[in-house]
Amino acid sequence: MILIVGGGHAAGQAAASLRQGGYDGELLIVCDEPHIPYQRPPLSKQYLAGEQGLDRVYLRPEAFYQSRDIELRSGTRATGIDANAKVLVLEDESTIAYDRLLLATGARARRLNIPGARLPGIHYLRNIADADSIKADMVAGRHATIVGGGYIGLEVAAVAVQAGLTVTVLEMEDRILKRVATSEMSAFYHALHMDAGVDIRTDSSASRFAGTSRVEEVVCADGTRIQSDLVVVGIGIEPDIELAQSAGLVCENGIRVDEHCATSIPDIYAAGDCTNHPNPILGRRLRLESVPNAMEQSRIAATNMTGKDEVYASVPWFWSDQYDLKLQMVGFSTEADSHVVRGDPAARQFIMFYFKEGVLTAADAVNSPREFLACRQLVGRRVDPAKLADPDVNLRQLIG
Repeated sequence: MILIVGGGHAAGQAAASLRQGGYDGELLIVCDEPHIPYQRPPLSKQYLAGEQGLDRVYLRPEAFYQSRDIELRSGTRATGIDANAKVLVLEDESTIAYDRLLLATGARARRLNIPGARLPGIHYLRNIADADSIKADMVAGRHATIVGGGYIGLEVAAVAVQAGLTVTVLEMEDRILKRVATSEMSAFYHALHMDAGVDIRTDSSASRFAGTSRVEEVVCADGTRIQSDLVVVGIGIEPDIELAQSAGLVCENGIRVDEHCATSIPDIYAAGDCTNHPNPILGRRLRLESVPNAMEQSRIAATNMTGKDEVYASVPWFWSDQYDLKLQMVGFSTEADSHVVRGDPAARQFIMFYFKEGVLTAADAVNSPREFLACRQLVGRRVDPAKLADPDVNLRQLIG
């Protein structure tokens, strides 16, 4: 029996990969949400905007699991692991025995602990129920305040302002996206949102929420009061490691795994947002919050749970959809010491290439999906910056 705990990309992909790889034993997915495995990115984008239904959010249709003899126990919460007995403990104190276990528990939204934080109308966005709650409150003409100027906050802001709400974004840093983007990309997205009518306030934070039966105002640290019919807090996520800790697994900013996605206890593997893994390409450990990472790690974990010995080694990449723009990112731009631009940011179609000591370390591609494929293969190489900046040069010819 291979047992998978989780309901996101990593869990769903791991199950599919196990069957595709020839594993024909018992296979069970346990998830505390009342859904089959689903994608999280649409929750702050197309699903929140009402452009996609649940059928488009689910990773695969339910018939996929039935046809491949993959058992699903949705709405079932796991509370502990007895690694010695090799059993998963459920909320009703029943147990499930396993031969190998994959933890794909993901992460949870980081919470604000300030006065008024429990008032109705204050939302976090991590699962389908969260998105449904926000969608119900997002009525044209209302005032929405987004606490946090990261990708999730900005994606929600884009949906809300396009839905006819008055939107304010509060960011405690001196620029939006500071943790994940360069100052040039921060400035580009700041202007993009301001042009759309979003009021972005940097160096600003919420000190408390005010209201009687539900939130009515956000009170900022400087005393400014912002009328708010709803609030969405997007201040990051935290890895869900309680189950791992109950088993005695080593956890350091996530569940610590090796290059094979194996944890510190035999026959227990982990994949996705909950893991802290070594990256041989980057030469360090890291915890990634990205769909590509979750998908690829789960494939490697599935392969190795069936007795093989594959290594997870991939250059990280991400994406964000805001308005009619798709931003695709590869590598870590914030570590660069120089950059060049290909295309015209004013035309909202361009690529920024980033270098560190002459090596291409990252690229941010806006509305350039075809060229982005080449960008992923070029990262890590020494490439002539002038050629990258020249739109007449075919990027594929530089791959070699």
